[in-house]
Amino acid sequence: MLMQFCFKNVHSFLAALLRWIYMLVSGTQVQQTPVGHISRLKTRTKEQKEGSSTQLTTPSSVNYHFTRQCNYKCGFCFHTAKTSFVLPIEEAKRGLRLLKEAGMEKVNFSGGEPFLHERGNFLGELVRYCKQELQLPSVSIVSNGSLITENWFQKYGDYLDILAVSCDSFNEDTNKVIGRGQGRKSHLDKLHQVHNWCRDYKVAFKINSVINTFNVDEDMTEQITALNPVRWKVFQCLIIEGENAGENSLREAEKFVISDQQFQDFLDRHQSVKCLVPESNQKMRDSYLILDEYVSGFIFSSQHPLSFLLITMLKFFFIFNNVVISV
Repeated sequence: MLMQFCFKNVHSFLAALLRWIYMLVSGTQVQQTPVGHISRLKTRTKEQKEGSSTQLTTPSSVNYHFTRQCNYKCGFCFHTAKTSFVLPIEEAKRGLRLLKEAGMEKVNFSGGEPFLHERGNFLGELVRYCKQELQLPSVSIVSNGSLITENWFQKYGDYLDILAVSCDSFNEDTNKVIGRGQGRKSHLDKLHQVHNWCRDYKVAFKINSVINTFNVDEDMTEQITALNPVRWKVFQCLIIEGENAGENSLREAEKFVISDQQFQDFLDRHQSVKCLVPESNQKMRDSYLILDEYVSGFIFSSQHPLSFLLITMLKFFFIFNNVVISV
């Protein structure tokens, strides 16, 4: 009883501390880092009281890259398979609960390929936990789509709000050059199959595309319009030193990089597509934070004095939990 009481109080303290640290560090820019795995952490702002100029900022949207393993070899990937580590599911749940108590309202699971680990069951249980136990308003996934099955939808579809499938081209040869594909399997056939499952199981369907030298001149208007996703997120190919460029990287993405003008030309060509949401390199650098496979890998501006404190606090949280469990 005493240990349970202590755990409950320390847990509450850490959640409050996490919220306080976010209040202090919010608004700082994220810089390029050798760690490489990137995660969006949006913030929402509330007036503490009506008419007050003092504002409270909390982390409302988190992107959790829980694995680096993938069955594709996209040449521009910035979260490469440098480790096979995946946090035990109970530890991952504890981290997600802490974030919920700090103000998280939306979570997105990504990788690597999130459906690869335990054939999607690990991912499914996290999705179920976030929707059923944490009651988050929005639970989403980003996947290459290749390993998704209808059985997964039957088991976990009720707990998922949005499924985003990566598709960089509607030309199979271009997909193969980029690295999206396995042998003779058609990436586009799978895209349409997953689209139909999303429709059948009432999961919002989204498409993510990385614009690079091999697809920058393509016109995808007709295909995107036919699929009619709730959102078409268009990213400019991004270089992350140590991940997809540099001496210790597992990719050489320099040949995929396009200029800002080329990216803008692509956007102009698709301006009639109403669901298009662009994401330039500058926007990614300024609005993305990191939640890595260890859950403790939050990276703020390296110049911010509290960045180390946040990382240390979350690591302590997991160490403390392990001690309690072993008693």
